[in-house]
Amino acid sequence: MANRTPLSRTDIDAALDDMEGWTFEDDTITKAYTCADFQEAVAFIVRIGFHAEELAHHPELFNVYNSVDITLTTHDAGDKVTETDIELARRIDDVAPAA
Repeated sequence: MANRTPLSRTDIDAALDDMEGWTFEDDTITKAYTCADFQEAVAFIVRIGFHAEELAHHPELFNVYNSVDITLTTHDAGDKVTETDIELARRIDDVAPAA
């Protein structure tokens, strides 16, 4: 399992350099996805759920019609970004619908 120790801003920036669309703000990393339609958005959320359960790390998800906004932070690390957030973000990108 990924480490749940808060990352430095330098480490967060370095990780996000390789992750298109993810941004860091207010001790969270976030990304917005646009899906083809509501059904694809819900299917995407379900795929995220499997990875979240595997990592025992659950994202904040917001869905309206075909959009899915994701916010990641680690609550048991003082609401800071950890390697677990970075790992889940990479997995989310892997299961995201094609742009």
